[in-house]
This record gives sequence, structure tokens and C-alpha cells, in this order.
Amino acid sequence: MEPTVTLEVTGDLNGVPVVDMDPFDLEYLKRPQSAWEDLRNVGPVAWLSKYSHYVLSRYDEVKAAQNDWRTFTTTGGAGMSDIRKPDNYRPASVIVEVDPPKHTDVRKAVNKVISPPVVRGWREHFEADAEEMIGNLLQRGRFDGVRDVSEPYVLKVFPWSIGLELNREQAVAVGDLNFNGLGPKNSELLAKAREKVAPFLEWWHQSIKGETVKPGGAGELLFKLEANGEIPIGLAGGLVQTFLRGGLDTTISSIGSGLWLFAANPEQWQLLRSKPELLRGAFDEVLRMETPIQTNFRTTTGPTQVGGLPLEPNQKVQLLLGSANRDPRRWSDPGKFDIARDATAHVAFGNGIHACAGQLIARLEFDCVMKALMKRVASIELDGEPEHRLNNALRTLSKLPLKVTLDA
Repeated sequence: MEPTVTLEVTGDLNGVPVVDMDPFDLEYLKRPQSAWEDLRNVGPVAWLSKYSHYVLSRYDEVKAAQNDWRTFTTTGGAGMSDIRKPDNYRPASVIVEVDPPKHTDVRKAVNKVISPPVVRGWREHFEADAEEMIGNLLQRGRFDGVRDVSEPYVLKVFPWSIGLELNREQAVAVGDLNFNGLGPKNSELLAKAREKVAPFLEWWHQSIKGETVKPGGAGELLFKLEANGEIPIGLAGGLVQTFLRGGLDTTISSIGSGLWLFAANPEQWQLLRSKPELLRGAFDEVLRMETPIQTNFRTTTGPTQVGGLPLEPNQKVQLLLGSANRDPRRWSDPGKFDIARDATAHVAFGNGIHACAGQLIARLEFDCVMKALMKRVASIELDGEPEHRLNNALRTLSKLPLKVTLDA
């Protein structure tokens, strides 16, 4: 039986519908799609009484907020808590939670170290690792799409591109804390994540030092920019941490979700194999269907309006990216996985100045894994029930039993 989440409109706040629901409830996190539909139908914006913040769930409004950093700033933090306030204070992310002009120079540095030519230079290495991993797995016929594919692959090639080494336990712990931290401070999931990451805090702090990164990776380039005075002293380490926090779990999620969607929709796998040129668009459709970062927050900088309804200044605004990517006002038959669809307008990577800086790397990883499979795998089937690892903001699988049939 599907979990259900109740949604009740209890009044209005200056015309904005007041809604009683919890987007961080465990039942919601298991299967949020029905709640999204109800919330989208309430209006272009709603006020969540449980947490006292606004929420945007429709495509047009979410995308507009992503593009408008002047009205919807990230400087209050990408999560529910306003990090500028004494009781919630923590240092801001050096790129995600800053706006221009400070953001401009930082983004230039990031774009330099993970530019298209740099990322293209990694392809041979990424492809070789994918071919080796998939070749070994196909001899078994049955494997787990998360534990045997998406996790080990991303945890091998992505840290290599930065110049670091880490194991699965460290990566999962850091990822859980990072994305659970976008939700409420009293979240049970956040408390468990803090407990899990405690043994790795020393490693986490050491990972941001120049002497710990290996030659040839993006991390070394960042520390060179810092040494040359192109970015402020102390910034390179923060950027390395940001790369790790944002580039591991999201790509593990997208590769795992892609395998799940192809296994559940075998005709789409056949279409992809017959038309390999659809692979790039298939990645966008996976991100639309199973958006890795389901939600994040902005803060209003002054009084504004959404859909003609007034929003107060200095208020948190929750953006439901997963809901926007399934909004029928933007997408026809949004619950259908269709790799021939033009899904490039999805909001999973963000928009405007805060659009994901590492999306080229994620595309490369997805491309390499899928191409290695496409060469030899005639069909992908589910070999058991998939399971999700619940997280306040991240949609990711923890278990994906698969069975493959090879070409004759």
C-alpha cells in the first residue's frame, strides 16, 4: 500500500494559502509525488504552517526563483535554517551560499578548473574504469545497481578527478549529513547523520589541505590558484569540500535512478540501444523523473510577489525541485519516462548564477556507465524490490537488484 501524506489548507496569510503538511515526514520522503500534486493545486505559493516558511512547487515559479538571486538569495543558507542568525550560524558555503560580487570571482575559478576541455581530458580514464567495472559485473549476470555500479564507480572516478581518496563509508556519512542538513534542525534523520559522520570528522577536515590532494586533479589546480592570488587564501579548501559534498551523492543517485528507470521501462532501453544519440537526453529525463536534490531553500531579500501573491521579506522559501520537474503545467504526461522527450529545461541543475558547476562531470560519468552497458546488454530487469535511502533532501536508492541479459 502506498504511503499517504495529508495536506490541508487551514487559512491564508495575506492571501497566500496556509497549508498543514510536512515535506520532511518519513512517509512523504518515501513517495512524495501525490503530495506534490496536491500542493501544486493549492496555488503558485503556499505557507507551511509547521515550519513557518513559504514553499514553491510549480515549475515556472521554481525556475524563476532559481534565476533571481537578487530577490531570492542563497546567503541565508541553502537549507531551512537561516545561517546568518546566531542560533543557526555556520560558515557559508564558499560558492553555493554567496551572491555577487563575491560569487563571481569564485565561480570563475571553478569554471577554470572544471572547464569543458579539462573534463573532456578525463574521458579516457572514466571510460576505462567503466568498461572494467561493467565487464566484471556482466560475467555474474545479477548485481546491485547501487552497491555494485553507481557507488563504486562514482567513488572511484570523481575523487580521482579532484585528487583525493575516500571509501564508501566516509562518502555516505558525509553525504547524509550534507543533505539531511537542508531540513529541520530537529530531524531524526539529521541526528542519525551526525552520529554516523562523527568518526570521520578529522578526515573531513584534513581533506581540505593542499598537501593532501594528489597532483593532476582539480583540487591541485584550486590550491595553485590560491597560491597565485587568483582566489583568496583559504578558499581552495572550501571549494574542494563543496565539490565532494555536491558531486558524489547526486551522481550516484542519477546513475542508480537511470538503471532503475531503464529496468522498469524495458522499451526505453531498447530505444536507447537502437538510437544511441538519445543518451544525452536520457540523462536529462532521468534527472527530471528522479531529481537527485529534491528540495533546497532561498531567502527573500525584500517584499515581493509570486503569482500575484505577496511574500514577506527575510523569509525562507522552499523550492521543491522534484515537484517542479513533474509539473503537468510544463511537462506532458510527467509521470512517464520518455528518453525521446526534450527534458533539457529541467530544474535539477538549478539555473542562473547558481546553476550546478559540476554538471559536465555528472554527464560524463552517466555517459560512460551507460555506454559500457549498451555495448553488450540486451535487456535490464529488476531482480527484486528497489529500496530508497531516506534523506531530507536527497532522492537516492540504497538497493537495486538487477538481472541483465547479454547479446547473443
